[in-house]
Amino acid sequence: MSETLHKETSELNQEVQVRRLAYSDLPAVISIERRSFPTPWSLAMFVLELSKPSGICLAASADEELLGYVVCSRYDQVWHLMNIAVAPARRGTGVAGQLMRRLVEESQGMLPFTLEVRVSNHRAIGMYERFGFRSAGVRPRYYHDNGEDALIMWLD
Repeated sequence: MSETLHKETSELNQEVQVRRLAYSDLPAVISIERRSFPTPWSLAMFVLELSKPSGICLAASADEELLGYVVCSRYDQVWHLMNIAVAPARRGTGVAGQLMRRLVEESQGMLPFTLEVRVSNHRAIGMYERFGFRSAGVRPRYYHDNGEDALIMWLD
């Protein structure tokens, strides 16, 4: 990585604040969601996840601008990472990594994590692997928009 790019990335990471996602963030969340996924979550889906007391929903922001979010639900003895997205202009700047670090911290390491990710999403798979997630199989035709398979990943 060039010194200039490393410095710019470090500066971007320093200004980012990770906090609990709030209902007031949802208009910005929906905007990022629609630009990130071919079949975006609805507002109702985000409201439902935010209303669950056992879940962890986090936002990354800088200068009052929402940069990204993560939604994680607890199911009995496992955390399920449901949704993570970063605004297109801020991808590759470490925002998703900051969200993941905080998510793991807030879970207190008491339970394993699982997630599904498109098999074609090599960038996301690489990030998850850097956090210690490992492949545990494939869900065939998991994504309804194009029938793409999902890679199942676990972090113990």
